[in-house]
Amino acid sequence: MKEEIFISGRNLPHIDPHLELWHWPISLYLFLGGLAAGILFFAALVVLFRKEDKYIGAVKYATIIAPIAIGVGLLALLYDLSHVWYAWRLYVTIRLESPMSWGAWTLMVIMPISILWTLSYFKEYFPKWNWDFGLISYFDWVIDFLIYHRRILAWILVPATILLGIYTGILLSAFNARPLWNNPILGPLFLTSGLSTGAAAIILLSKSHAERRMFSMIDLVLIGTELFLITHMLMGMLAGSQVQHEASLLLLGGEFTVSFWVFVIILGLAFPAILEIFELVGFKVPAIIPALLVLLGGVMLRFIMVEAGQLTRYLY
Repeated sequence: MKEEIFISGRNLPHIDPHLELWHWPISLYLFLGGLAAGILFFAALVVLFRKEDKYIGAVKYATIIAPIAIGVGLLALLYDLSHVWYAWRLYVTIRLESPMSWGAWTLMVIMPISILWTLSYFKEYFPKWNWDFGLISYFDWVIDFLIYHRRILAWILVPATILLGIYTGILLSAFNARPLWNNPILGPLFLTSGLSTGAAAIILLSKSHAERRMFSMIDLVLIGTELFLITHMLMGMLAGSQVQHEASLLLLGGEFTVSFWVFVIILGLAFPAILEIFELVGFKVPAIIPALLVLLGGVMLRFIMVEAGQLTRYLY
């Protein structure tokens, strides 16, 4: 018979309940939302700066991913909900103090625009399509209308995608009861990570060396910013309260240390940054390698932060 002596009334092993409500669908939803936001943000900027012909991968090919990513992310979110049939209430109520309300309405704006954006390139996707019969001719008129007003869509997308990207982090940081999440850095960090994964997706689908080079430089800046934000987040938690200090130890010696430092910091940020630097100075580096590693780092960052954050709590 094993005897245990309890010297505290809190955090008793196998006695105090452990609450873990958010699983992999939430992590996937946060990643796909950030990815779509990053892709559409750059596509909108390219159109506003009238560089469509130079950066065709950003505005024409990568944007196909955006509505698919948002759709899959929303399906993952619905799968995780306990009361799916009440999800519609998010879209008939506006609560300015609720990050979920902001996110629901932002997605309702971005989802149809991302579909319309893709439709505006339909003629270029299918150049041999016959537009001269039946209802197809009306569809042709709709596409011409979208092409003519594409800059208006771009003006809407710039603030909406920034809001979506930062919302994926604020959704976590609004939970005051979770010390690892309750950090103002998470919003800018997830926004930067989403932009970085968006740039990586554009690099993967780009057809020109000049475009890959431009977005490699952009991604390099974003990786540096992301490393700065992660360092600032960890230093702030180490210098914070005892609870925040203990929460940071999950990533600095605890059970998530190896996965965080190997898959996020080294493989997801540092190594692709080194490869992109080599490519920019003239070495031949397959663009697919750093791009895929950045996407891997973005996925792992969400999964680790969601899982680790639920293990942290205030005990005093």
